[in-house]
Amino acid sequence: MRTKTEHNRVVGRGAATNTAGRFESFSTVAVQDGWERDEDLPMLRTDVRDEVARSLITYNRSPDLPFDRSINPYRGCEHGCIYCFARPSHAYLGLSPGLDFETRLIARPNAADVLRRELAARSYKVATLAIGTNTDPYQPVEKTRCITRACLEVLSAFQHPVGMVTKGALIERDIDILAPMARRGLVRVGISLTTLDADLSRRMEPRAPSPQRRLKMIRRLAQAGIPVRVMTSPIVPGLTDHELEHLLEAGKEAGADAASWIMLRLPREVSDLWQEWLAEHEPQRASKIMARLREMHGGKDYDPRWGHRMRGEGTYAEMISQRFRAAVKRLGLATRSDPLREDLFAVPPQVGDQLSLF
Repeated sequence: MRTKTEHNRVVGRGAATNTAGRFESFSTVAVQDGWERDEDLPMLRTDVRDEVARSLITYNRSPDLPFDRSINPYRGCEHGCIYCFARPSHAYLGLSPGLDFETRLIARPNAADVLRRELAARSYKVATLAIGTNTDPYQPVEKTRCITRACLEVLSAFQHPVGMVTKGALIERDIDILAPMARRGLVRVGISLTTLDADLSRRMEPRAPSPQRRLKMIRRLAQAGIPVRVMTSPIVPGLTDHELEHLLEAGKEAGADAASWIMLRLPREVSDLWQEWLAEHEPQRASKIMARLREMHGGKDYDPRWGHRMRGEGTYAEMISQRFRAAVKRLGLATRSDPLREDLFAVPPQVGDQLSLF
């Protein structure tokens, strides 16, 4: 249990601790020595540092993913979702997947320029590019940095297909770019909707928009002609699983035309952070939730095998899958979307290019 001092520091944050990442040789541990006062530990503020990106597009060969390339304008995410599977990536920066992940962010201000260079390379072969698959491109820092918007402007100029995933309401700002791209069959957006319980959402996803705000996002995007998928992810057994059909119904009513689901994943440091959160916020359900997760992963908190990690296996996982299939069929929601267009891709004229006379 956190002390009063610790609680005051992390109001509005998902993680309760800041344990060193797995690559660090040493770690620091707070202890009660009788000397601390509340005012000695100021409220944790978000710190944003710049990173000069040398490359931007990351490629993957995972059979679990419907895309083979992605970009991330930011490292870390201020939304602070306690369950975020991307938290362990902060350890590669020498930072903690705990509070550092949501308070010590890395911005890549030259991302759009690097993206433009990579797309213009003669060796580049077009395919749908994913944004937001690791950290949210529309987290609060984007309001002032506008790196995601700059990248979208590049993708629009190249007529490049893009799939976006977000919880951030700031995506509405970029409808002026996304709507024309959608009319050309170049964009699809996924909105993550974890629960309809505003209190639970505030505790699990402390700086993300409320469930009702996300439904409004779906509605505004759909009204602008932008195809939207409602992503009921992650499903937390024993905590949010009973909401599955209600989430899909709410997404459909708001204008979503497709849906997907992923089970809660607890890779590396996420497992300890998640269990700390359960002990504080849902102590009565903690043992049941963890028992169900381990049941789906052969007795472990998480099994990273391809073809298994996203949904687990066994009776419970199959039950969720059956409920999902029945609900999307009843609601007329697609589970597979038409491919985005790749035939429109063209490198726009660059500064210094010789223009053709014909």
